[in-house]
Amino acid sequence: MTDSRQDIKVYPMLLRAIRLLSFVLVMALAASCTLPRRPAQPPPPSAPLVPVAWSQVEGWLEDDLAQVPEAFEKSCIALGRHPQWQQVCSEATNLEGSSEAAVRSFFEEHFTPYQLRQPDNDPVGMVTGYYVPDLWGSRQPSEDYPYPLYRRPDDLLVIDLSAAYPELGKYRLRGRLEGQRVLPYYDREAIDGHRQPLAGNELLWVDDPVELFFLHIQGSGRILFEDGSRVMVNYAGQNGHPYRSISKWLIEQGIMTRDEMSMQNIRAWARDNPAQVGDLLNTNPSYVFFRESSGDADGSPPGALGVPLTPGRSVAVDRRYTPLGAPVFLATTWPNTDRPLYRLMMAQDTGGAIKGPVRADFFWGMGNDAGMEAGRMKQPLKMWVLLPVEKPEEGD
Repeated sequence: MTDSRQDIKVYPMLLRAIRLLSFVLVMALAASCTLPRRPAQPPPPSAPLVPVAWSQVEGWLEDDLAQVPEAFEKSCIALGRHPQWQQVCSEATNLEGSSEAAVRSFFEEHFTPYQLRQPDNDPVGMVTGYYVPDLWGSRQPSEDYPYPLYRRPDDLLVIDLSAAYPELGKYRLRGRLEGQRVLPYYDREAIDGHRQPLAGNELLWVDDPVELFFLHIQGSGRILFEDGSRVMVNYAGQNGHPYRSISKWLIEQGIMTRDEMSMQNIRAWARDNPAQVGDLLNTNPSYVFFRESSGDADGSPPGALGVPLTPGRSVAVDRRYTPLGAPVFLATTWPNTDRPLYRLMMAQDTGGAIKGPVRADFFWGMGNDAGMEAGRMKQPLKMWVLLPVEKPEEGD
């Protein structure tokens, strides 16, 4: 579920075209589907972070923290380079093998909980789930495996405008060069259409277009071969078009209600209506490219933090509000139930659809069982981010 923002060097032959086009492109953000739509005003900030007592963290005493040290140690691989986190990460190395009570005491002593709130001060948001899917595939196309996964195309440009327009530093324009024109990159309908503009750039082929679509949403997955071998594929880039949920099309067509929407129901509908699958998938112009991982195909993939995810303990967040790598405590319910689910997790990933201060995506793990839970999860959420206690300077 990673959200890559890779940069490329802009070659001298492009500089003049880019400088001339930059102003026009910026003014046309709302008109071009390849560019992120810049709002008329900046998005409202979240409510100020206010520290709370541990007794105010709903469900804090209900979670079994036995798996937490391993997940936090992974966060510290990245966080330990930052002064704010160095001491607490150093002391966390002593947690391995500690009792559940000792782990809880460690977090209570070394961290302060801050409840995240919406801009209107509402503490309730939403949590969804994601997982690493398994797809049947092949290294060669055939009647059984006709649907390609594509590598990141060489002609995909990612143009960073921050050098010319510092105020637009968070925007990156994705497109392609045609002559001396920078054009929007191909959308889903064009890539999967009869012209096949990315022919020759295939990585692997799979047997099901809907499962491939869900792989695009999850960002990584395992491809299973008929000889019993398997490989992991990970996110390598995106075409720059905005993500649009296929749920909206299904609702507008009267096919499903919002309450009926789930990955399982979408799969079932697609099996019964194969002629309409293309229309459904093309409502989302976003397209993801993949690379084959050199790591263990049975191990969890890395998230946006760059460390392997831990099933049930890693969560994707909006990094504008929650520091990547930080511990976060979730108070929610199990998928499609009212049964409480309280969990201390690590913010080790991001996602294109994970936007807002009280928004999270729960990593369930790998395979079909994890997919069953992830596909049904759309629950109310309260969320706390844990930040290291500020130690007074010596001599204060």
